[in-house]
Amino acid sequence: MRIVIGEFVSLDGVMQAPGGPEEDTDGGFAHGGWTHPFFDPKVMGGALAEWAADTEALLFGRRTWQIMAAAWPGRAGDPFADHMNSVDKYVVSSTLGEPDLTWNNTTRIPGDRALDQIRELHGTEGRDLMVMGSLSLARTLLTEGLVDELRLMIMPVLLGGGKTIYPADAGLRTLELVSTEVSSTGVHVCTYRPVAEA
Repeated sequence: MRIVIGEFVSLDGVMQAPGGPEEDTDGGFAHGGWTHPFFDPKVMGGALAEWAADTEALLFGRRTWQIMAAAWPGRAGDPFADHMNSVDKYVVSSTLGEPDLTWNNTTRIPGDRALDQIRELHGTEGRDLMVMGSLSLARTLLTEGLVDELRLMIMPVLLGGGKTIYPADAGLRTLELVSTEVSSTGVHVCTYRPVAEA
């Protein structure tokens, strides 16, 4: 399976709490839900539907999984919600136990074995293993060179600080722009793939 990361991102690289005010207030972040004014059902909704069609399974960090597990089961009947609820899901966690895995089709990957198990998944046949949100996990996967594709919805807004997935290790990583589309709200929906080092 290819490992694909899909994120909403501000012009200054922030990806924290795109969905709502209480999603993630770490560091005093006060702009939760900042993506809402820019959502375009045609371009962004179409891109999300394409992402879903390519997805074999979802991979989450614990915090994002808990947020999603609390939200999506109650939205059954919508095609995207039905996809989220039915697809296989993996959550990386050192604290969740089997009784906590209430969102159907979820498998826990122990935190201390995460990279090994993710590499095993990466090596299996199938479509995409999609990472949504899960900023710490996404950063680790980028740092480890395990990402095959990066899909970004770049919003025309500056947030002045917050969490990101970009590694801060001074490493140079070149990406190739594979596709781009601009929504009526000024969002650039871009797909990048890593360029192999010579």
